[in-house]
Amino acid sequence: MLSRPEGGNRTSLAWSRALDTDLPEPDLLLDARGHHCPVPTLRLRRALETLARGQVIRLMADDPMARIDVPHFVSQAGHDLIDSRAVDTWQEFVVRKQG
Repeated sequence: MLSRPEGGNRTSLAWSRALDTDLPEPDLLLDARGHHCPVPTLRLRRALETLARGQVIRLMADDPMARIDVPHFVSQAGHDLIDSRAVDTWQEFVVRKQG
């Protein structure tokens, strides 16, 4: 599911962490929880195509392979992986589009 954050609304679990202040506000949220490899990475690729250079996307995925696949894809595609961390039972990735 794709969504654009509205006016700093941080009520969801993904936004509830106190240490988010050092991360850029995402331009797009992508919830790929419940999907298995390679769907989270494919959705990330498609979502990045809609963003302009320098924009940020936050991906949420609970597939264990996303830990490996997403950073590899981001690196190979020439984008920046700003952050990757475990949140409850899922992984969260913050990616800045380059190129």
